[in-house]
Amino acid sequence: MGATINTEDERTLIRFEGVGKTFGRVRALADIDFAFTRGECVGIAGHNGAGKSTLMAVLAGVYAPTQGRIEVDGQSAPHYDANAARKAGVRCVFQELSLCANLTVAENMTIVHPKLRGRGWRRTATALMRDKLEEIFPGNGLKGNELVSDLTLTQQQMVEIARGFTVTDAPVRLVILDEPTSSLDAHTADQLLAFVRRAAESGITCLLITHMLGEIERVANRVMVMRDGGIVGVLPGNEANRASIIQAMGQHLEAEKTPAAARIRNAQSDDKPFRWNVGGRKHTLIEASRGEIVGFAGLAGQGQTEALLAIYEAATSHGAGRMKAAFVAGDRGRDGVFPVWSIAQNLDLRWLLGGAKRKRGLVDRAAARALVEAWRTKIGIRGAPMGAGILSLSGGNQQKVLFARALSSDAQLILMDDPTRGVDVGTKRDIYRLVHDEAAKGRTFIWYTTENEELSHCDRTYVFRSSAVTRVLHADECTEEALLAASFEEQAA
Repeated sequence: MGATINTEDERTLIRFEGVGKTFGRVRALADIDFAFTRGECVGIAGHNGAGKSTLMAVLAGVYAPTQGRIEVDGQSAPHYDANAARKAGVRCVFQELSLCANLTVAENMTIVHPKLRGRGWRRTATALMRDKLEEIFPGNGLKGNELVSDLTLTQQQMVEIARGFTVTDAPVRLVILDEPTSSLDAHTADQLLAFVRRAAESGITCLLITHMLGEIERVANRVMVMRDGGIVGVLPGNEANRASIIQAMGQHLEAEKTPAAARIRNAQSDDKPFRWNVGGRKHTLIEASRGEIVGFAGLAGQGQTEALLAIYEAATSHGAGRMKAAFVAGDRGRDGVFPVWSIAQNLDLRWLLGGAKRKRGLVDRAAARALVEAWRTKIGIRGAPMGAGILSLSGGNQQKVLFARALSSDAQLILMDDPTRGVDVGTKRDIYRLVHDEAAKGRTFIWYTTENEELSHCDRTYVFRSSAVTRVLHADECTEEALLAASFEEQAA
């Protein structure tokens, strides 16, 4: 009889055997054994700092493994690097976008597709990008010749995704998608997930790293669950649901919704509501009472962030209605973190703004350290010591720092621009609890989110379309159907 053929070996594109990665004394990955097979979608879940991004960086050839071996198409690859990964057909869409803001969309194509050169390269690059954008995100409206700095964060994420799937000189065989929907609204995320399924069915291996566990349920053939740098479970797609994934992560599924009574109590505050006109157009008057949590919703890029910025400017400008406000930026790379500063310096800005406790005229460093340490523990910032650079943290942990910065201040008004981007399910639950606790103390929150489920935490929600509010939904009216309908309807006359 002939030798038995292992069908899994036949289908394996890249295999990791005992792969580990350390950074100095920090062990980021430990003994990873996994076969990435052709034409499947693998969901990858785990808390922030679990090792997901490091594993993908090794797979993309950005980091060389400290130990273990890698095989490509059944052959050992002892010198696996970015060039070898590209030859193997690996493409990566990183969570922190890599587009050059001073270049056009077409010019950004040449960064990862160097063969786009010679006569007519710009026309070719523009057409490739436009076609791929339309294939993934039908009706997106982008032409491919826009300057990246003029695009919204959502549009930039769409461009980054389309660039990763575009074929030029070498076939695309495996695409790593690291939190690809973190800046997409529900409609655009649905378009992407549908495309991911089609891509997998056509033979492309898709790796979906996301804290949106419902997305993993919808598209994954297998789910890899990571914790503390290792794989703690691999669940078949038909057994992977939110509860089983959370259990494998070592966390517990708890009720996350705020009791209706608590929301009604906030909504019935006797305080005179704050009012802001966010553009002078009809139906753009935003109201929020002390202790309320007000939501902003709608398709991404419909003016929600601009409304938050307008409210921040109006609230903090000199005048009778001036108040202390804090802003949690959605685009943390551009508007949130100070990249050359430490984690601690990024968390507590009072030393810079003159609000820090002082001792003999100098900043009380002991008090500052105590505040930073308290919030590190409270919100679970992990991955590096607080004196390390902010960029040493994963994207999710950087987002935690921005959130802790806002809540550790004495601001009365907290404006949040999609604050849970890239944050794990356990931390999200902690953030929701903190928001409700602080609202109960009288703080006012205005919260823009692209995750419709999060709107259940809001007393009422303003739905935006074309920079105007189309509908105001109270907590018990904020269903998926109502949000979708309001997101597509025109501004009321």
